[in-house]
Amino acid sequence: MDVLQYIEINPTVMLGKPVIKGTRITVELILEKLSKGETMQDILVAHPHITQEAIYAALAFAALNLKNTHYYPIAS
Repeated sequence: MDVLQYIEINPTVMLGKPVIKGTRITVELILEKLSKGETMQDILVAHPHITQEAIYAALAFAALNLKNTHYYPIAS
């Protein structure tokens, strides 16, 4: 899946956070809704101007970014 077909980062939209193209719906919001137990159908009903593919793209975008991030343990 080409996530950039569905996701854009524009400094003039939502302070540059990744959003579903043509909307102000952030990838972060999609992840928060899913993590709180909302279903994909719930999100589609609440935001009828986005598609199931866009939600999958948001998940793929998040996964790609986590895959390309290095984490370092904090000494306690």
